[in-house]
Amino acid sequence: MSQNPQQIISSIAAKAQKLDRPVKLMELCGTHSQSIAIHGLKKLLPANVSLVTGPGCPVCVTDQSDIDVMVELALNDVPVAIYGDTLRVPGNVMSLEEARRRGADVNIVYDTTQALELSKSKPRLVFFGLGFETTTPMTAWAIKKGLTVYSAHKLFPPAMAALLANKDNRLDGFIDPGHVSAIIGTAVYSQFKVPQVIAGFSAVDVLKAIDMLLSQILAKEPRVENEYTRVVRAEGNKRARDISDEVFQVTDARWRGLGLIPGSGLEIRPAFKDRDASQIYKKIVSEVRHRPAKPTACKCGLVLQGLIEPTDCALFGKACNPDQPYGACMVSVEGACNIRFRFNQ
Repeated sequence: MSQNPQQIISSIAAKAQKLDRPVKLMELCGTHSQSIAIHGLKKLLPANVSLVTGPGCPVCVTDQSDIDVMVELALNDVPVAIYGDTLRVPGNVMSLEEARRRGADVNIVYDTTQALELSKSKPRLVFFGLGFETTTPMTAWAIKKGLTVYSAHKLFPPAMAALLANKDNRLDGFIDPGHVSAIIGTAVYSQFKVPQVIAGFSAVDVLKAIDMLLSQILAKEPRVENEYTRVVRAEGNKRARDISDEVFQVTDARWRGLGLIPGSGLEIRPAFKDRDASQIYKKIVSEVRHRPAKPTACKCGLVLQGLIEPTDCALFGKACNPDQPYGACMVSVEGACNIRFRFNQ
């Protein structure tokens, strides 16, 4: 296939013209969403081809109850370490940023290596482990090195199954997540009988993925294709999966806005319970998790499923904006609402 963007755009237009209906494609990685917005790709697509953003931003899908646990630990004089884009994510009570303003010891780290270094001077430090298959191996490695972790890590394929099970959401194809796929490989996606293309993150990568998806739709032959062959191998990264499997085991998990998804979470195995904050601080964690969720007008859950556009939420651009985020999708630079606000597309 040609690498010339204009030729790919022309190919997309020609294929779209042969379609007798609109098609809705979902990108499943927050980095894809950013690339699409930065390069204005939606404006280049034919009217009957639309892109919607899925639950590919790990910060956005972190449940309010997990934020609440970290806030409660911090307010109880437990030093915590978090990635920076987690700081302002609202929980049911407050964000970690507000907890820090109240005097809690909330530390921003760039990776688990830095968290491990920080734990030497703060032995009770708890690291907030979150993200998909991409970040899990690094957390697993740090646990083996002695880091205490509260795990909110998630698995991506169960979320894809939940999206497809929702009959209100008619998706014609997925742009599968490149980062996650580098770890889990390609075979796992074959369980989903919809057109799928694993894509890289340049504008050309995404355009090629759209073109490949339209070819599958026209041929009515859904399958898994790998556009990102320079990084993603069919077998994925076995070494990364092995260390994750050694430290974590599968459990059910709550996703912000999507609810409980069976088999979509990762908890620390009993062999590492002395590094598991949910066991060390069992009483606090149990009390927080049993609190009723605070009602909210935020529509992040529907946005994350591609059921509405960010601008369909009554809070968008008014009560909720990047300076004063009401929902998680407005906090992260990979969040659908944040991207829509910044790029207006």
